[in-house]
Amino acid sequence: MTREAGRRLPAFARSTARLVRRVVVFARRRAVAFNELWKHSLQFRVTVSTLALSSAVVFVLGMVLQNQITERLLDTKRDAATAQTRAAAETAAGELVGLGSETSEALSNRLENALKKIAITPTSQDAAGSAAGTFIPVLASGGHDRSGDEPAFAGPFENVPPRLRQFVEAEQTSYLEHTVTDMNGGRTTYLIVGTPLKTVASPLQLYLLFPLTTEQNTVSTVQNTLLVGGLVLLLLLAGITNLVVRQVVRPVRSAAAAAEQFAGGDLDQRLAVIGEDDLAKLAVSYNGMAASIQRQIRQLEDFGGLQRRFTSDVSHELRTPLTTVRMAADVLHASREQFPAGLARSTELLVDELDRFEALLGDLLEISRLDAGVEDLSAEFIDVRPIATRAVEQVRVIAGNAGSSVELVLPDEEVPAEVDSRRVERILRNLLGNAVDHSEGRPVVLTVAADETTVAITVRDHGVGLRSGEADLVFNRFWRADPSRNRRTGGTGLGLAISQEDARLHGGELDAWGAPGQGSCFRFYFPRHQDVPAGEPPLALPPPDHIPGEVPLGIIEVTPAPEAIFAEREEVGQ
Repeated sequence: MTREAGRRLPAFARSTARLVRRVVVFARRRAVAFNELWKHSLQFRVTVSTLALSSAVVFVLGMVLQNQITERLLDTKRDAATAQTRAAAETAAGELVGLGSETSEALSNRLENALKKIAITPTSQDAAGSAAGTFIPVLASGGHDRSGDEPAFAGPFENVPPRLRQFVEAEQTSYLEHTVTDMNGGRTTYLIVGTPLKTVASPLQLYLLFPLTTEQNTVSTVQNTLLVGGLVLLLLLAGITNLVVRQVVRPVRSAAAAAEQFAGGDLDQRLAVIGEDDLAKLAVSYNGMAASIQRQIRQLEDFGGLQRRFTSDVSHELRTPLTTVRMAADVLHASREQFPAGLARSTELLVDELDRFEALLGDLLEISRLDAGVEDLSAEFIDVRPIATRAVEQVRVIAGNAGSSVELVLPDEEVPAEVDSRRVERILRNLLGNAVDHSEGRPVVLTVAADETTVAITVRDHGVGLRSGEADLVFNRFWRADPSRNRRTGGTGLGLAISQEDARLHGGELDAWGAPGQGSCFRFYFPRHQDVPAGEPPLALPPPDHIPGEVPLGIIEVTPAPEAIFAEREEVGQ
């Protein structure tokens, strides 16, 4: 049995621990749900707050009423009991006239006879006394004259507390509430009133024990009434508060839903105007605001459509004369050796600017198509590494003319992803051209990395870098960090804007970092699968090779990077 009991004890402990954990988990979930409801529901918050404050008010009011009623009942009981005690004392004094130095047995007999007289004497003669109710009389002999003898008594003298005896034996009429426990364990509370019998020769005391059962029942009834009434009152207050708050919250919720639908593109969404109160004025104001915003949005859409159509039409219309001018320029450029030196140089400049003009027209047409939302993503599941390699090969000549080297850091394994190779190659080509243009002859590094869900590509240069706040401006159309600065490969000013739109078509992002004197880094990351969102990019931004604080604030001059860094990068590129 001992061994079996020893096995049962750990099992009981484990079951108790599981039960405690379940209770804790349940309580935690309830607390979280309550917190969420408290934060998101104004109606619930106001109702609970009103209920809590009302509970405090009802509790305080109930305690005050209970105390007042109890005090009034006890005061009435004390007054009636005191009057009853005086009347009983006169009756007892009449029965004990001539009491002398009798023996204890004789004295006890006299006291018993006096108690019977008090018990059968009608109390209806005294209206105040009759209000005290039933009582148990006790007569006792005591005081300074009989200090050495045991007191003689009649009635349940042991129910009278000693401290009340001390006051009465000192010839003071006193009272006290006292709880008595009987032999069966029952407890009864009495109001005990004691008074000395001053008209007899021997010192005697009379005690009347008035049960407070009726008063306790009355107080209990009052408590139950107050409790039930308080609960009913709280429920009514909660219902009324919930109803009133709902009348206010419902239009607010309708306004919030309408605003959400309006923000989602339903510009015809309006609120119903009911009545002429403050909520109706709110609905009228909201409808007026929505109508005004709708008109402005429609105007902006019309203006944007006109602007895009104008850009597209102008670009298309310029292609015809540009083709004619290109043909004439090619003829002149082919015969430039027959022209004087100045005229030959002008021919070369004309061809270069025509190339730039054609690139600008191509970018304008691309931007107009992206703005119109007619561009589609022709994605296929291919390896990203050859795309990066082609983009680097396309800018090597430009990088060589600028005195910069382009390094390529690729993973050993394939990086398959669902991409539009033409757009990704254009993004990388634009980023590399921009990096070479601002590298100040320093190396440019293109890095490809991937994880299970995301592919990231960074283009890092160590040129002039970007000042604070310019990382958010580089993707604006026709924006330059320093318009007065001469560039060897100045583009159209639309390459980064087009690249950002291409990145968004892939479900990815194109962001930038830069610091004066430390160069800049552009990061393009996108999901491997178009139906799976991109996760955390595997390449960090800012790049880990930047050295914060190396260049003091306010100084924009280029600080040459350590040769060790360049040497390490050359090894990686090889």
